[in-house]
Amino acid sequence: MKRETCLAFLFLPLAFGASYYVGEDGRSLLKDTGVTPARSTSVSHPAFPEYLVRLTEPDAAVCDPSVKQYSGYLDVNQDKHFFFWFFESRNDPANDPIILWLNGGPGCSSMTGLFLELGPCLINQDGDGTTFNPHSWNNNASVIFLDQPLNVGYSHGDAADEVHDSEAAANDVYAFLQLFFTKFPQYRDLDFHLSGESYAGHYVPAIGSVVAKRNQEAENPTINLKSLLIGNGLTDPLTQYKYYGQMACQNDYGPALDMETCEKMDAQYPTCEAMIEQCYQTPNDTAACTMASNECNQIFLTPFYGTSGRNPYDIRKTCDSIDNSLCDDKMVGLEQYLNRPEVKAAVGVDELGLPVDYANCNIRINYQFSKAGDWMRPYVRKLPSLLESGIRILIYAGDADFICNWMGNKAWVTQMPWSGHAEFQAAPDRPWSVNDEPAGELRSTRDGRLAFLRVYGAGHMVPEDQPLHALNFLNGWIHGGLVD
Repeated sequence: MKRETCLAFLFLPLAFGASYYVGEDGRSLLKDTGVTPARSTSVSHPAFPEYLVRLTEPDAAVCDPSVKQYSGYLDVNQDKHFFFWFFESRNDPANDPIILWLNGGPGCSSMTGLFLELGPCLINQDGDGTTFNPHSWNNNASVIFLDQPLNVGYSHGDAADEVHDSEAAANDVYAFLQLFFTKFPQYRDLDFHLSGESYAGHYVPAIGSVVAKRNQEAENPTINLKSLLIGNGLTDPLTQYKYYGQMACQNDYGPALDMETCEKMDAQYPTCEAMIEQCYQTPNDTAACTMASNECNQIFLTPFYGTSGRNPYDIRKTCDSIDNSLCDDKMVGLEQYLNRPEVKAAVGVDELGLPVDYANCNIRINYQFSKAGDWMRPYVRKLPSLLESGIRILIYAGDADFICNWMGNKAWVTQMPWSGHAEFQAAPDRPWSVNDEPAGELRSTRDGRLAFLRVYGAGHMVPEDQPLHALNFLNGWIHGGLVD
């Protein structure tokens, strides 16, 4: 099977026991098959006549009964159904910011972010219930988790209606946001932040660009976009692929490959560079962009997968089966839990009477994006204009991740051309601490418009590995900026 970067794959189902939620006080709230099915309401918008949002109030036993929440679907012409789950802030929902969270793949569900990383509840090891997450990103913000593109996670529809590039996916997300704020006008004027990890390094710039552009059109209600946050993302492949050899052999956790292999990878970079440059010059040339991803992944990823025995999402760990659960056993339990009939009924998944089987990742979607050439396209080019318009950007990266590593991410952020380029390039890397303990390194412009944060001791999924540190930088960022 061809390997792709920043990717999670499919997982094996196991048997279920009783479902329960463990509250903040540590008590288990047992729920067998009597979870209350959801009931929905709907909302439309005249600017998007083909779109409809259906909302349900999930049974609170599924995830954190202490917080107000909604789940539902964005329906497009009866053929496309995008699932979302919204949690109000635990603190001050009338005034706290709104965050949209997206996982990557492409083709992986944002439910993995909800239940494994930063949601108000986390899946337990056995997959038979959830527990309270004290480090949830909804501690001081309201958070939307959206399954996109079509046929990812709980989202479903005809395969003929699937989109296969991040530009097209961004248009559906924009429509969803407008309908969401139409249903909840009390949130429209609040600060709004786009966030995600991995392949969201493509999604977030594309969506941010669409929002900024459509905000300039008088007929569209404004979305109050304040910032973008991308964690361990793939945003500028031309720069990032150069650092695979260095990350494999010169990271702080010990070499994952022998020096001869790493030197060979470095020596082959010019071949890869020329192909990616061709894609950058002609991004609509699908053949050129697909060739670049196929050949470069063969050069840089095959040696790691074939000989290292390491987890590409966390080089501190081993992984025997890379296709199984992103080397994370909790992925198996999550898939079990979200396929329980009573859980699906509780969040409104089966409301239309259509069979929906949840999978953490959809390999077909991943393949179609790759086949369409989306992997190597320069979504980094969408960021300078956003910065110039005053939208802040935070790029953060766990320093044990190989696949979308911190070295490559720091390099493209430092090299990105914009009016603050010289200042950012000359800025020092400052120690960043949490509770007076070293937690990473921070570089930013003086006004905080652009920041890069290396997070110590975290892999590809920073909020899972370092939940306190992730909540710390999030709270700082959404409330004005990061401090060291």
